[in-house]
Amino acid sequence: MVRTPNARRPAELLDAIVDHLVEHGLADLSLRPLGKAVGASPRVLLYYFGSKEELVTRALARWRERQRDAFASLRAADLPTPAERCRAIWRQMSAPRSEAAFRLFFEVYALALRRPRQFAAFLEAAVEDWLELLAAPLCRAGRPAAEARVEATVVLAGFRGFMLDYCASRDRRRVDRAVDLWLRGLDTVTEVAEVAEVVGEGSA
Repeated sequence: MVRTPNARRPAELLDAIVDHLVEHGLADLSLRPLGKAVGASPRVLLYYFGSKEELVTRALARWRERQRDAFASLRAADLPTPAERCRAIWRQMSAPRSEAAFRLFFEVYALALRRPRQFAAFLEAAVEDWLELLAAPLCRAGRPAAEARVEATVVLAGFRGFMLDYCASRDRRRVDRAVDLWLRGLDTVTEVAEVAEVVGEGSA
């Protein structure tokens, strides 16, 4: 009897592969233990994904979708200042449930810098997805798009630096205090920029 293909199987496998990567990382990935972990033979994995490289590419794309979904609620949140929005993002980034995902992120980022062709889509999304998230509220507040992207770049660099420090040191108290100090500085910069805009309009 001919088996009917399960249309949901590739998506189910992809989610299971993402879970495996988040827990175990990418460095030592091979198809045989991966297949055992997700309940599929290496032959089945190659049937659905074509190659190990394509499997990894699609898994990382699915992982980014999950990350975007996880932060989607912050896009619509009515938070009064950029710093308040950043505090909400930091709380979500540094929550225990997010730590493994960010360890994977830093691992893949380092690998992608060595293999930019293979991981081109990841490198682009690693910057653009976050710039879009961080620049959107600035644009809604009236910032020109190019200026909003520059300010978002500052915030993105801060987040990644703090998260990398935390993943390495596990010193939550110190890092949380440093984040708070940084965000108070962002509030000051924002206030100065807004005053400068008002002054500039008045003198025009």
